[in-house]
Amino acid sequence: MPAKRIIPCLDIKDGRTVKGVNFVGIRDAGDPIELAAQYAQQGADELVFLDITATVEGRKTFAQLVKDIAKEINIPFAVGGGISSVADAELLLRNGADKISVNSAAIRNPQLINDLAAAFGDQCVVVAIDGKEDENGTWHVYTHGGRNKTELEVVAWAQEAQERGAGEILMTSMNHDGTKAGFAIDLCQQLGAVLRIPIIASGGAGTMAHFSEALSEKAIDAALAASVFHYGEIPIPDLKAYLHQTGVSTRI
Repeated sequence: MPAKRIIPCLDIKDGRTVKGVNFVGIRDAGDPIELAAQYAQQGADELVFLDITATVEGRKTFAQLVKDIAKEINIPFAVGGGISSVADAELLLRNGADKISVNSAAIRNPQLINDLAAAFGDQCVVVAIDGKEDENGTWHVYTHGGRNKTELEVVAWAQEAQERGAGEILMTSMNHDGTKAGFAIDLCQQLGAVLRIPIIASGGAGTMAHFSEALSEKAIDAALAASVFHYGEIPIPDLKAYLHQTGVSTRI
């Protein structure tokens, strides 16, 4: 089994790192530049930087912050939030991002995935999906930071994103987000059964055992988390040592 990745996620609002529970109850979690440098030093494999209000407020991701973060780290770095064109993506990649993450804009205009893959290569294109399971057990896709429900079903949309050129799927379970009760492994298994591109599991990390449980699954290539890293609950070096002990191969 290939080495699995540990990815801290920095949700950015007004230039600060923030974290909530089930996409609400936002609180401050620190300076994003300091956190990014700290995670790179600790052995994080990649980082994800999401401007969580860019889509809602109709403004572009803060490109200068991307440039400042890129100066401080030497690991791959994905950027998302308010990216709705090849030009938006080009600016961020030019400022130091390695990958572009799209969510609401890709649902509004699926051709955007094709255009980004054609312009930069599928290895640069991450399609982020915010999914919520309803009372009938159906997983629906949500847009605008989890505010708006769509008629799209998660697995079908992930398949379409793959066919259009997505290089990875960042799958966030809104049901699990911030609860620290474990990842949505069943959902990722459903995705893994039909996808050939990597799946990043997001939402629900609370213990080292949750990471081990998720990353032991063939379907899950990486685990993303925020609050357990931001508030020092799980140091990345300790997590990687634990994963090694439980038989999960990670990058050094």
